[in-house]
Formats: sequence, structure tokens, C-alpha cells
Amino acid sequence: MSAVANPQQQASTNQLGSILGVAQQVAGNQGIDSNTTQTVMSLLGGYVRSSLQNQQASQGSGHVQSLVNQFSGLGSNPQAVSALFPGGAQQQVSENIAQQTGLNAGTIQSMLPVLVPLVLNLLQSGSAQQGGQSAGNPVLNAFLDADRDGDVDVGDVMGMAGQFLNQQR
Repeated sequence: MSAVANPQQQASTNQLGSILGVAQQVAGNQGIDSNTTQTVMSLLGGYVRSSLQNQQASQGSGHVQSLVNQFSGLGSNPQAVSALFPGGAQQQVSENIAQQTGLNAGTIQSMLPVLVPLVLNLLQSGSAQQGGQSAGNPVLNAFLDADRDGDVDVGDVMGMAGQFLNQQR
């Protein structure tokens, strides 16, 4: 939430509201309640983190920031899913989330092209404003937690964002 208050970073209440709104709309279209949506986002966030950590280890931090910039968004983007979960990994992620939530794996897989760009959009919120000077993306760095001394959960972040936005109104 500190990225919202930092004028050097891209985060804004409008961005957080848009991310939450799209996540709720996608889940609502599938008949999924907000608690289950938060669980799905938490689980998906763990898979996104693992994928980005693997890519950071093999191709560097610049590559990961580039992926986040390229594929973050508010709409459906199957290429974002393919970039993070190539081959059969998409089905594996869908099945694992389905097992842990009781939702249908096909439902999860159909939601991934929208939910993955939302997670990346949330991570992009720490990027520097256009023309601003910044040492990396603190939101992305905390999410990847290179030294593994903490845990950042996307579902928790979405919940905090919702509470934060309700306080701003």
C-alpha cells in the first residue's frame, strides 16, 4: 500500500480499484464468492512467484521486470499465462488450485488469462513513474523476496487493497 502514497511509483487507488473490480467480476461471472476468489488469488500468486523466481535465477531481474511490464493488465491475455506457465504447467496449476479450492480445474484454467495479468499488474504498481528515477521495483522485489525472509501473499494483498480503498471513500 505504500506504493500508492509514493509519487515516484505507478500505484494508485484507481489502479488497485480496477484490479480488484476485474478480479471480482471474473469470479462473479463464474459464481465464485469473494473468500474463494481470495484463496484462488493466493494460490495463483504462489505459482506466479515460483515462475518469476525461476526466471529471475536463469535470466536475471531485468527479464522478470520486463515480463511484468509486458504482460500486466486488466484484460484477458493468454500470452501472459504461456510466458509464466509454458507447456503443461497451465493445466498443472489449474488442477492444483482446483484440488485446494474445490473448484473445477476447467473453470480455473478459463480464468487464468485474466487473473495472471491482474497479479502482474499488482506487481507492476511498484515500478517507477515514467521518467522517474528508481532503484528497481520494491513491490516486485518484496514479492520475489530473494532472501526468503518473509512471505508476501497476493490474496492478502488483494484483501488489504480492498480495505484500503474502502477507507479512502
